Amino acid sequence: MFLSIIIPALNEEKYVGALLESIKKQPFTPYEVILADAGSTDKTKEIAANYGAKVVQGGMPGPGRNSGAKNAQGDFLLFLDADVVLPDNFLQNAFSEIEENFYDLATCAIEPDSGLGIDKAIYHSFSLYMRLNSLTNPVAAGSCIFITRRLFERIGGFDSKVTLAEDFDLVKRASHFRPLHILKSVNVIVSVRRLEKEGRITFVKKALVVGLYRTLFGEIHDNRFKYEFANFSITNEATLAKQLRKIDNFIIKLEQSYKNRKYLIEHKKKFFKILIEKMVRKFQKIFIESLLKKIR
Repeated sequence: MFLSIIIPALNEEKYVGALLESIKKQPFTPYEVILADAGSTDKTKEIAANYGAKVVQGGMPGPGRNSGAKNAQGDFLLFLDADVVLPDNFLQNAFSEIEENFYDLATCAIEPDSGLGIDKAIYHSFSLYMRLNSLTNPVAAGSCIFITRRLFERIGGFDSKVTLAEDFDLVKRASHFRPLHILKSVNVIVSVRRLEKEGRITFVKKALVVGLYRTLFGEIHDNRFKYEFANFSITNEATLAKQLRKIDNFIIKLEQSYKNRKYLIEHKKKFFKILIEKMVRKFQKIFIESLLKKIR
């Protein structure tokens, strides 16, 4: 089974190297890596080329992925975002499960590259949502989508007219022919930069609104939700967004304060345990020396 890994990118020099390094370490063959570049002005293309990736002309995420697929040779396609990192043995474990069960369409749970509880809660909630809706309303993030070439071509690939949630749309159309499966053996690690740009609460609110809109009106073909590909700078926030970001920061500070307090408590416990052990040993030494003197 020949695998083509397709990555849409635009100015991803800070992240794409980590992804390509994690792919390089995978004990899995044969595969190829295709980076669909949307006109990067940094070192994205250079980094990709240094890792042996095939660099092709890309565009927005949907058209970029289509361009990568057009230049791919694989029987199986794996779409990843540029800010993903694959855990050890990811490809081997994933394909063992895929081949054992004859899957044509699959995704996996996502983990944040963050130690914050709020980030883990957001990502775990999405993973749970995927599992609960895999049969009735299947969705999968572009951070990890496995699909056979024949199924991808059968549905015409990504819809280039869809401007947001094009990954959800692809999976929805593909699931009319083959069910979506959530792999149990693997997950991917994803950056939290989108959460940091939009704010955790704003991000969750936006995700819920987008989901409701798609349910009521269908796919999104304009920029009403202001999605910016590869732009993660925070500028000119509206008043409400600023207020929500303050709440985000307050929650994060509370969590960090709790962790610091917990660390101090544990540190104090260890300190007193060591102190008591030293005192006991000192007392034992004094007692034994005193006892020896009496015997003499």
